[in-house]
Amino acid sequence: MIASKRLLIVGPPGAGKGTQSAVISEVLGIPAIATGDIFRWNIANDTELGQQVKSILDAGDFVPDELTCEVVADRLLQEDARDGFLLDGFPRTVGQVEFLDGFLADHGLALDGVIQLEADIDEVVKRLRQRAIEQGRSDDTEEAIHHRQIVFAEQTEPILAIFRERGILLPVNGLGSVEDVTSRIMTALENLSDDEVTEQL
Repeated sequence: MIASKRLLIVGPPGAGKGTQSAVISEVLGIPAIATGDIFRWNIANDTELGQQVKSILDAGDFVPDELTCEVVADRLLQEDARDGFLLDGFPRTVGQVEFLDGFLADHGLALDGVIQLEADIDEVVKRLRQRAIEQGRSDDTEEAIHHRQIVFAEQTEPILAIFRERGILLPVNGLGSVEDVTSRIMTALENLSDDEVTEQL
């Protein structure tokens, strides 16, 4: 039985996070929450937060940590996230990890697990390059895609190190069929839940 329901999913571009998030959300009955989707929803609904985000993005700037954290906190307080959630795209910085820790602690909660989709860079680059060709995105060169993979790995390692030290990082092979990857994720979550039960005994 999977008791762990406050989760993050992390992985390089093209590793299939979006696909797996949708499946896991349905299986566990928790919302899949992507920061990009939150921003788009707030902008589309012309909320106060959406107006702030839109003005920043229109100026070509990155949404600052403080505002990103505020948007995520607002989303996590909604009714459907009460019994759990799967965050995608947040936290991206150590500061955001600290914010999320504090937010959850204020509500007597904590992260249960962090799903890390692992994928060979060359395989992911090949997958994304094929997708770019099919979608007519000739500017998405193999070199550019490869560079983004390396940058992603460098930026996320400090965050992964935090979760690895806590013992809640769950590396999962992200290559293969959707069903195979989902099965690996569920097995990792079941093992994590079993470990939590054992610690409580």
